[in-house]
Amino acid sequence: MEFRTLGVTAIAACLLSGSAGAQSLEKDEAYHADFIFGAPSEPTEAWTLTRGGRLYDNWYATQDLDAPEDTHPLWPSSNERTGAVTTRCKSCHGWDYRGADGKYGTGSYQTGIGGVMGYAGSAADLGALLRADAHGFTDAMIPDEQVGYLAAFLAKGLIDMNAVIDFTTGDVKGDPARGASIFQTTCAACHGYDGRALDWGDADEPGYVGTEANANPWEVLHKIRNGHPGVEMIGLSAFPLQDAVDVLSYTRTLPEK
Repeated sequence: MEFRTLGVTAIAACLLSGSAGAQSLEKDEAYHADFIFGAPSEPTEAWTLTRGGRLYDNWYATQDLDAPEDTHPLWPSSNERTGAVTTRCKSCHGWDYRGADGKYGTGSYQTGIGGVMGYAGSAADLGALLRADAHGFTDAMIPDEQVGYLAAFLAKGLIDMNAVIDFTTGDVKGDPARGASIFQTTCAACHGYDGRALDWGDADEPGYVGTEANANPWEVLHKIRNGHPGVEMIGLSAFPLQDAVDVLSYTRTLPEK
């Protein structure tokens, strides 16, 4: 309680201290924006793969771009979804990266489109594929540098989710006790100790960490490893896969409502 009170007091002091406070807030905002949308001067492979993973999740939010209005040209008419969501890589190829052979073989994201597991192409190969009329991604949408990050993720950042998440039940092969120690010292900074500090749902149907982890562990594992596009969520891709799996296992014990 004391720590929280001091934090609020410090923030209030900045807000009330005139130009000095405004400059402090502007500097803070610039720092956060750089972490979310910028890049280090010497990117490591782990950072590159994580950026690629966020682009795979949502390329426009990752780059702080406006969401496109058009439906992707390859999106089948048999699926009623339209607009920006159809342009996200994950919407066709799935959170488990297996497309029609994975969890998106059925359900509301069923498209019949294949997955990306086993991709071994270069950035140039992927760029040519994305720039072709069939995909229709221009340089303004996904610049060549970002294509390189995405290609790196597809070539080196994919994991076999079937090895750690049961395809049918969603049960996770992790140690929730060990995951708790990681969650409580990292993830809880934003999500709270019970995973309910942030809510993506509404009063009737909340969307907490526990809600999402039980409903779609494949999506949550992807985000645990790569972060969430457009926000300051950390990614654990620089650490052993089992760390992320253990965190996922623990989040499935958190309250769903």
